[in-house]
Amino acid sequence: MGYVLIILFVYVLVMYGAAVLMTKKENNIERFCVGDRNTGWFISALSIAATWIWAPALFTSAETAYTNGFTGLFWFLVPNVLCLVLFIPFAKKIRKEMPEGITLSGYMYWKYKSETVRNIYLFQLVALSVLSTGVQLLAGSRILGILSGVPFVCMTVIMAAAAFSYSQFSGIKASVLTDAVQMVFMLAAGICFIFFGTKNSGGIQNLATGLGGINGDAGFLFSGKGLEIFLGFGLPTALGLISGPFGDQCFWQRAFCTRKDRVGRAFLAGALLFGIVPLSMGILGLAGAGMGYTASDTGIINFELVSTLFPSWVVIPFLFMVVSGLLSTIDSNLCAVSSLATDIFQKNTIRKTKLVMLLLLAAGVAIANVPELTVTHLFLFYGTLRSAALLPTVLTLKGVELKPEGVVTGIIFALVTGLPVFAYGNIKGIAACKMAGSLITVILSGIVAMAASRAGGTKNA
Repeated sequence: MGYVLIILFVYVLVMYGAAVLMTKKENNIERFCVGDRNTGWFISALSIAATWIWAPALFTSAETAYTNGFTGLFWFLVPNVLCLVLFIPFAKKIRKEMPEGITLSGYMYWKYKSETVRNIYLFQLVALSVLSTGVQLLAGSRILGILSGVPFVCMTVIMAAAAFSYSQFSGIKASVLTDAVQMVFMLAAGICFIFFGTKNSGGIQNLATGLGGINGDAGFLFSGKGLEIFLGFGLPTALGLISGPFGDQCFWQRAFCTRKDRVGRAFLAGALLFGIVPLSMGILGLAGAGMGYTASDTGIINFELVSTLFPSWVVIPFLFMVVSGLLSTIDSNLCAVSSLATDIFQKNTIRKTKLVMLLLLAAGVAIANVPELTVTHLFLFYGTLRSAALLPTVLTLKGVELKPEGVVTGIIFALVTGLPVFAYGNIKGIAACKMAGSLITVILSGIVAMAASRAGGTKNA
């Protein structure tokens, strides 16, 4: 359908126009990465919320509400909001300790004076950006390609080019500004979907019926089925989400570019604003379960329900919402790797910075085109990946005395032991393995880091 390409064209036109008209083309690397470090709290909050609205927030929230009812939605929504709140004291601490900082990997190098520590963090942060970009392209191109008739591979390239077009203009300033525009639209659309979705699916009574999921057996949070959902989905999801901002340069970057005395306020408001969007998608999923709708593809159940419950024209704002949500995360990832380029190259230039952005998009396109990958599987996998750096980062910011070799050993040990266990459980659908893999990854990184630090070596600075 031609309107899909028109939506993409209008989206790029609006975002590029906003970047060109309201920011200045940036050639200074530091300002490209963190602006003037004085961004206001409200626009930062909108940007933080938009950045956290990734493919799972739009699709997994609806899917888990439809299949697992209120229990599934709870274990997805609450940790998603809580993680940004828990991040606040650490965002404030890093800004206080390193007011001129740009990246988490740069901070860890400053603390430990170790290139190995910096490089292990660079690996984790870059890998997360690649996987995150891949999952956004996978989710968006899956729907947009079907609707437009454009081949999936071509659609992933089109979406990647759309995000790059305005992100490369002024870096973080363009990203924050366009995030704010996107978030305002997503909030308006999400609130409308809550109202009309409930009304058109049969009202509050029908929505209440959907609290048990499509099979009606999801039950309460800690019933038999509820515990099964918690162990198989809730716990690994919560661990992955709680560690989310800690292992994602996008959020450290926003901590460094927001006005210093408004960092906490920005993240708190961002958390609350974010929650409205996955909640609206989750309510659609509950409504579908309540009315007994049989999904053709549970991964895009919200799109199917919008197409079924609403007039045909409503698909257009829904798709614009999807494009906004996915591309806001991609452009944030682009800005994140542009800042990481300051740690990758000794003599960095704007040209090298933009080359790294293009390489990220190429890797993301490649990931998105791997056969039989799903949004939920990728979401859970890279959620576990970033968990490996959670405790070493938290311990460092809390002032716990670690040594460089302890930090490196902890992260590597967690990755090589926890990820394979989790991956096996994810592929085989074994809840116990997924839970064990998530716990091993989080806990071992901290335990091994402290144990190895006590064993000997040079103390951190």
